[in-house]
Amino acid sequence: MAAFSAVKIPPPQFTTVRSSSQRPGSSPAHFAHSPSAFNSISFGSAKSVRSRPLFAVSSDVVSSDKTKPASSSSSNPAVTREVALELYEDMVLGRAFEDMCAQMYYRGKMFGFVHLYNGQEAVSTGFIKLLNQSDKVVSTYRDHVHALSKGVPSREVMAELFGKATGCCRGQGGSMHMFSAAHNVLGGFAFIGEGIPVATGAAFSAKYHHEVLKQSKPEGLDVTLAFFGDGTCNNGQFFECLNMAQLWKLPIIFVVENNLWAIGMSHLRATSDPEIWKKGPAFGMPGVHVDGMDVLKVREVAQEAIARARRGEGPTLVECETYRFRGHSLADPDELRKPDEKAHYAARDPIIALKKYIIEHGLASESELKSIDKKIDDVVEDAVEFADSSPLPPRTQLLENVFADPKGFGIGPDGKYRCEDPLFTQGTAQV
Repeated sequence: MAAFSAVKIPPPQFTTVRSSSQRPGSSPAHFAHSPSAFNSISFGSAKSVRSRPLFAVSSDVVSSDKTKPASSSSSNPAVTREVALELYEDMVLGRAFEDMCAQMYYRGKMFGFVHLYNGQEAVSTGFIKLLNQSDKVVSTYRDHVHALSKGVPSREVMAELFGKATGCCRGQGGSMHMFSAAHNVLGGFAFIGEGIPVATGAAFSAKYHHEVLKQSKPEGLDVTLAFFGDGTCNNGQFFECLNMAQLWKLPIIFVVENNLWAIGMSHLRATSDPEIWKKGPAFGMPGVHVDGMDVLKVREVAQEAIARARRGEGPTLVECETYRFRGHSLADPDELRKPDEKAHYAARDPIIALKKYIIEHGLASESELKSIDKKIDDVVEDAVEFADSSPLPPRTQLLENVFADPKGFGIGPDGKYRCEDPLFTQGTAQV
């Protein structure tokens, strides 16, 4: 049985979705009667939309066929050498960085909850490496790798995790709140679903600047990616924002990183219909299910969704079926998931799969890939040394960005920060 196969769903229908069973490089199973998977979608008329058949994508999550990515059997490479090496380097950076985070956490260099991204690298790399600098990314509490993929330097991310002043948030954000205005990373968010309205607002801003303020760009609209997990898809903000985004045709892609577990709750136990992609067509937007362990499949779907948003054709919901190789956080002993389930997905490691693809298609030699591995090891080691030697934030930073008036509670009549007063820690009433 193929890992992904197209199945027909009875009416009523709203739109069509593509099958991701096609191999990159071959003719994809596009939307009905269209040269492009997204070009045929028009939401101007509800009548015309409902008249089209809906093609869903089913996935057998325990199929042994998934141990070999479909893309690896294509005779022609789906990407160039340059792109393949860029994808590989970004995924290796994400994995090596997170592995180092685990070491530093257990050595007492990091505090609080730290959620690692191991196993899900194909999703971040497959989407974010297609973005322009001005495009936006909104993440979750599992945000380190999203920031790295968008270009935030490893030093700044590691220093933020160490709580140092040289971090991307000056040490005040920590693991779950990566933010970089320079790279248009609009933050990680600790509570599920709270980043989706922010992403929707960013997409609205892009459309407002383009259509109302007439600040259009030759390449089209700026695009926003909203990342979130399967557990978020039962949250009210998710549905409200899907409706708003489709109503206003906002340039946003809702990327569901379905790793099958919401902390310790199985997705299949928590959701009445576990096929999340179906929630897209329910609002009139395309919904796509893709193998999130195959970066080339993710990239293929992402290219079309991003291009569609950039043209002003509205949002897309993409469900990436993936898996995290570690517990929910580094404080999670990961005892609830069955060993055979974990072994099944470990055998589908997206980095190993891409490495095999690159070598089989002659895009690079194993020694070239090893040199990239060594380069990334050096980058991560440098990030740790930089973070460890960086200063802690000064006490004067404590009340910055808290009050709208910088001379509010934080600054006394003498112009000095109140937190510098020796009595400050005894209670503000005595200051």
